[in-house]
This record gives sequence, structure tokens and C-alpha cells, in this order.
Amino acid sequence: MTDYLDTAVAMVRSAGQHALACLGQSTSIEYKGAINPVTEVDKHNESVMVGMVRERYPDHAIVAEEGSGEAKESRFCWYIDPLDGTVNWTHGLPWFSASAGLLVDGVAEAGAIYVPATDELYTAGRGQGAFCNGQRLRVSEERELRRAVLGTGFPYDVASRVDDILAPLRVFLQRAQGVRRTGSACLDLCMVAAGRYDGFWELGLSVWDVAAGFLVVQEAGGRVSDFSGRPGALLTDQVLVSNGHLHDALLACFTQL
Repeated sequence: MTDYLDTAVAMVRSAGQHALACLGQSTSIEYKGAINPVTEVDKHNESVMVGMVRERYPDHAIVAEEGSGEAKESRFCWYIDPLDGTVNWTHGLPWFSASAGLLVDGVAEAGAIYVPATDELYTAGRGQGAFCNGQRLRVSEERELRRAVLGTGFPYDVASRVDDILAPLRVFLQRAQGVRRTGSACLDLCMVAAGRYDGFWELGLSVWDVAAGFLVVQEAGGRVSDFSGRPGALLTDQVLVSNGHLHDALLACFTQL
């Protein structure tokens, strides 16, 4: 466990520090979709992170956002997001992160997320708890939705899913204390684990967005499901995360859409 977590930490620190050092510098931008950018920093970070796994665990499978992973038959699979919040990064906004999570036989074993702008390192090991810079994390104790601060995000295909996205947003704007959006799902999941958000929901995430973050949330005492309450190790199209106390109230809002 410690060895795997050390590797995850090394990967995300390297990626996050490089992204922060390059923030504000001009770089070439390509697009994987109409509004989905990829930069030289994404590619550089992924190359370094994937290289670390290949060097240390040559028999492990790798799924990485920019496609440089390695599909193979293995009980061990790493999920890597080299720069979560690329749109923010390209605009000079400091809300971005790097994430690495390891699943063994489909179960999250270790994960790390690094937020370079605040120098916050979030880590979790299965059954070992969740931590930020070595301090144990616990989700919030909020039990009233009207006093809850929630996080959300919008997928890159937002233009074709506007109604699906606006429906829950409209409800939570009316029923919660506030709704926030950082533009980095990995960071948002950490905000729930740290008790800064009381809950989070989003449509259309990817496995590299959640592999580490789900474990951090769960080890901090939180709950993860889809919008109907179904739990899962790698839910992506419907993600609902909370401190646990509010989860049923949040689910009830989705049944009313």
C-alpha cells in the first residue's frame, strides 16, 4: 500500500508543480472537441506520470486521459489525469489539479490529488483514511440542505445537455445555501472530503476524474452514488457525492426532476 501511494504522490506532485511553473506561459492548444482543449503541459505531465508507472510496475495497466496509457490484462490499473482543469489553466486561472488512482481487482486501493496553487496534497489508502498534507480529513457534519454548500461542474458536451444540467442546478440553487464551481472535478471531490463542500454532483465525468477522488471522499467518511443512489467504484455519467448526512435529501431532489 505505502509503495503504491508513494508512487501516486510522486506522480501528482511532479505534474502539479510543472503545471504551476508553466501557468501564464504561451503554449500550443489543440482541441479534442469543440471546447475540450489539450496542451503541451497535459501531454508532458501524462508522459512523466505514465513513465513512472511503467518503470515501477511494468505489469500494471494504465488508463490516462490523453491516451498514452497501456491496456493489458492485469489486476492492477492506474487511472491518471495529468491536468484536471485545463480550461482554467489556459486562461491563467489557478484552479487545477493532478490525479492518480490505483484500482486492484476493480476496487480503489490508493489515490492522490495535488492542487499546486494551494500546495495541498490529498491522499487516501483503502481502509487507511484520507489526508491533506498529513492531516486527517473528515467530511462536514451538515444535516440541513438549506445550509449546505454544494459543488458542481459542466461536461464538455454541455451544449447538447443543457436541460439535463440546468434541471438539478435550478433545484439546488433554490434549496441549498449556495452552489460553487471550480472547473476541476478532482478538486471538487477533495472539497467534499475536506468538509468545505457538503456535496457535489456532475454529469459526464471520466474515470480518471474520479478514481482517486472517490476513494478520498469515502475514506473521509463521505458517500458516493449515481443520481438514483446506486453505488459504484467508477461511476462517471452521474456522480453524486456528499458528507453522507445529506445524501438522501440530495437523492430526493433528483427524483423530483
